[in-house]
Amino acid sequence: MRKLVFILFLFGCFQMHAQTVLGKWKTIDDKTKEIKSVVEIFESNGKIYGKVVEIFDATKRDRKCEKCEGNDKNKPVLGMQIIRGLKKDGEAYDGGKIIDPETGGIYKCSIKLSGKDKLEVRGYMGFSLIGRSQTWVRHK
Repeated sequence: MRKLVFILFLFGCFQMHAQTVLGKWKTIDDKTKEIKSVVEIFESNGKIYGKVVEIFDATKRDRKCEKCEGNDKNKPVLGMQIIRGLKKDGEAYDGGKIIDPETGGIYKCSIKLSGKDKLEVRGYMGFSLIGRSQTWVRHK
């Protein structure tokens, strides 16, 4: 009985320390390497989503997504859901979309953990050959 309790305790500890894409992530500017924003990644109905919860540049906090189309046109970037509908596929999550609020572009998206506190985020067109990748850092 003690062995069973010990094994269950260990299993619970491993589960608590398992890494996840869920949580808050700092986005890094490709050119300046400065922190731009914080995106909170969450799960809803078995799919992964992400929304902008903080913008570091005070001059951009009230910016609207003027170049976005459809329901996102002229919505505030702060609070905008930029990652939509990703599903787990092995080590990665894909099958959804990501919006670039700078350009209004909508791209296919995949994300996966890279180490303990890094998230590889890829937006692409077609078969992932044409696109852009960023590394986001876990926000503590």
